[in-house]
Amino acid sequence: MKSEHEIQNEILIALSKNGTTVCRSNAGKVKTKDGRTIALFPKGWPDITGFRHSDGKMILIECKNDRGRLREDQQQFEKFINQYPVIYGVARSVEDALAIVDKE
Repeated sequence: MKSEHEIQNEILIALSKNGTTVCRSNAGKVKTKDGRTIALFPKGWPDITGFRHSDGKMILIECKNDRGRLREDQQQFEKFINQYPVIYGVARSVEDALAIVDKE
């Protein structure tokens, strides 16, 4: 079974070749070597953030492997973001991600 990291990389490459600009979105906090704490995206934010070239619509994709499930913070984010006209979905493969981006 592929890791979520492998799936993310495959999706990033495929979407970049198919009319989108996307990047990996890291969430949470990290400590620097000098002890500072840097806040990244909020917890629950999807793995991939970007936009579709054809209309500029925002793309947010959470990547999971075959057994992966959304954590509570990811479920809350999904409820929140579904109120807005952005492209959001959970992808377990390149095919899933392409379908999410093409559905709207």
